[in-house]
Amino acid sequence: MTPQRLRLLIQSAFCLFCLWAGVRFYQFILWTGGKAEAFTPRPPSVEGFLPISAFMALKQFLLTGLWDRVHPAGLTLLLVAMGTALALRKGFCATICPVGFIHNLLERAGRTLGTVHAPGPKLGKALSVPKYLVLGFFIWTTWVQMDARAINQFLSSTYNLTADARMLDFFLAPSTISITVLVVLGLLAMVVPSFWCRALCPYGALLGLASLFSPLAVHRKQDQCIDCGKCNRACPTGINVMSKQRVGTPECIGCMQCVGACPVQGCLEPRMAGRWRISPLLVLTGAAVLLLIAWAWAAATGHWDNGIPAIMQKRIYMMMG
Repeated sequence: MTPQRLRLLIQSAFCLFCLWAGVRFYQFILWTGGKAEAFTPRPPSVEGFLPISAFMALKQFLLTGLWDRVHPAGLTLLLVAMGTALALRKGFCATICPVGFIHNLLERAGRTLGTVHAPGPKLGKALSVPKYLVLGFFIWTTWVQMDARAINQFLSSTYNLTADARMLDFFLAPSTISITVLVVLGLLAMVVPSFWCRALCPYGALLGLASLFSPLAVHRKQDQCIDCGKCNRACPTGINVMSKQRVGTPECIGCMQCVGACPVQGCLEPRMAGRWRISPLLVLTGAAVLLLIAWAWAAATGHWDNGIPAIMQKRIYMMMG
């Protein structure tokens, strides 16, 4: 199986899982509002869509050693994503993130329609700047300006308790502005590959910084390269792979698309610490394996489900409307 097909298969599987979790959570919300008689347990995996809450919970954990009890799965998923970045570059972005999967499909559609135009090196670097500015804003407002007490007050607030329901409401009843922004982002993704991931995603910026410490990188054998440019065209984040001997930029998501596109066997190789060659297929499955291991640990140790009784959850969500 080629890296391109394996990546698409893993992305599809996780996207279907997210849709399943969304349906289950919607059924749970119907039950809390008295619109459904059958009880559906709240799927903790929806906390993956609450990155700001998880980011604040991470600071609380680092300062106090306390694991967030309101959205424990959110913190678990954030730490898995960061751990994956440290071990396998931005593998979470490459194979697990549903937004990355949607952008992958939009890019394919753009290539079919002939609308995709990869930006040049200077524009590509400029496009990567905004997401770091957004990340800096969140770091300043949550990590710098809020102390442990303020963060604890927010995490234990009723607003944070029902943040997942507010996120669901955003998807079910988006405003005109939200729809317009989503449409514009979708159209841009058909012109500039992975536009959101490349330019605006603060989560990707955080993982990119963590990936700088990863021992994994794609290495190019200069004496074997035929300068065909296929690796450059295959890269979803526009890295000039053909000009590098080691792809160590924070924009690399470890998707192995450049390796799969290279026509010269062994010219591009993923290596650990520059020495040990590993299979690109192993790199692609690594993020999913780490996520499943973390889920098993979290579920067994009480770091996945918040443990709030269903009847109490119902009262909280009803109180918040």
